[in-house]
Amino acid sequence: MKSLILIPGMIFLFTLTSNAQKTYKKVYYANGHLKAEGWIENGVKINYWHFYRENGTKHSEGHFIDGKKNNWWLFYDDMEKVNHKCQLENNQKNGYCLMYNNEKLVSARKYKNGKQIKEWTTFVSFKRENKLSDLI
Repeated sequence: MKSLILIPGMIFLFTLTSNAQKTYKKVYYANGHLKAEGWIENGVKINYWHFYRENGTKHSEGHFIDGKKNNWWLFYDDMEKVNHKCQLENNQKNGYCLMYNNEKLVSARKYKNGKQIKEWTTFVSFKRENKLSDLI
């Protein structure tokens, strides 16, 4: 009797998975410039997305998992240079942020649940307290 209950459950899960629809979506500002582009599955953002300012310049890009920002994200200044790179988890900074000025690394910050808990302004001070493998 237990095997009869298990089999319909397996068929139901397979049906849900096979009906998932993954599409590439582009969203535009009223002025016609691209606002965002990336993958959506069942109405939820997934995989890699790019975001742009209303004037068309890059704003940010990064990974979504189940509609939430996760992993490394890049954020750009008005000249489209990387301003900072951050590790995100469930839409919050959680891990390291590397801060740049004119494409030069100027500091590293550590966040936990969206709150800054530490900052280093030299590579030597960062390396003294951290492993470089934490940045991967």
